[in-house]
Amino acid sequence: MTEVLVAIGAARHIPADLYLDLGELHPTGHGAMQLALNVDDGIITAADPRIGFLHRSAEKLFEARDYRQLMMLANRHDWVSAFSSELSIALVLEDAMGILTPERATWSRMLLAEMNRVTANLIMLGASAPGFSHLLASREIFLELLEQLTGSRIHPMFNRIGGIATGCDPQWLDSLFSASQNLQLALANLPKQIQQQFAPLIGVGVITSDAIHTYGLSGTSAWASGVKNDLRVSAPYLAYQDVQSLLPTRHHSGDITSRFVLIAEQLLASLTIIDAAIDWLKGAGAGPTSVQLPKVVRAPELTAYGAIEGPLGTMGVLLDSVGEKTPWRLKLRTPSFATIQSFESILIGLPLTALVPMLQSCAFMVGDADR
Repeated sequence: MTEVLVAIGAARHIPADLYLDLGELHPTGHGAMQLALNVDDGIITAADPRIGFLHRSAEKLFEARDYRQLMMLANRHDWVSAFSSELSIALVLEDAMGILTPERATWSRMLLAEMNRVTANLIMLGASAPGFSHLLASREIFLELLEQLTGSRIHPMFNRIGGIATGCDPQWLDSLFSASQNLQLALANLPKQIQQQFAPLIGVGVITSDAIHTYGLSGTSAWASGVKNDLRVSAPYLAYQDVQSLLPTRHHSGDITSRFVLIAEQLLASLTIIDAAIDWLKGAGAGPTSVQLPKVVRAPELTAYGAIEGPLGTMGVLLDSVGEKTPWRLKLRTPSFATIQSFESILIGLPLTALVPMLQSCAFMVGDADR
């Protein structure tokens, strides 16, 4: 048996036995993390994930910001899920304050949440699969559209308590629809192509349903193993109850290949949901996209919890309020922390040579764990 200390991302600057190159552009490789492995004849027999190198302290900073300022912090710890991160907090606050948002804001949020899922899935596949770098060019198109609407490619800060910053104008919706249609046409065979690309990994890196329930895994890591915990279906929010039929339901075998194929299927499903949201918004026409709030916003004294289905899995928010303009406590339940914790179990039995695609298929953001 050999003990191997593996460095990921910026942890390569700390002494280690092996630096794991997840790809220059793959967001999972950003940040810093270590894996202490026991390896016997090329097979991993024990794994100890080590985090805590970033110390972003997002949850403590929440306690020092008023409720309007939380969006700025919310979209920074998971760098592929910025819009969804701020959305999760906005929905919990609105529920706690009894705020009912306009329908145009609801459908716009769903459109942008799926747009966020598209850009996340494009980089996950484009930076993982050789020969699929063209997906990164498609991602740029959607990021440019996001910048046109919100003013930022990565950190939109577009959600507001009670709605969104501004409505989606018809010309922008037309541009997004055209981009969506073009991408659907170009990627119609993407799941099959991904299946062929990762065929040598069929049966490798299987995550069991027991492991999913034990560690609270979600997103494609859970769905590919047959665990149906997609909150867009099981606990619909926004307008997802109207588009559930567009989500893929095919069962997968839970291995590395299955997870990559499901990411591709989710990408195509998100595009069809975007089309449905565009159709609704254009039919609704102009109208309010937010509610007017007092100068100082306070949540009542309570404890509230809410969750959404982000690009990487379940994003939960626990709010403890004592009636002030800042939260007494705002705790995040993020998918990346659960995924990294599960490595102590799901990496056992994995060939060391398959460690890179295994981690890429279980996409996580280190900053999301070191929050």
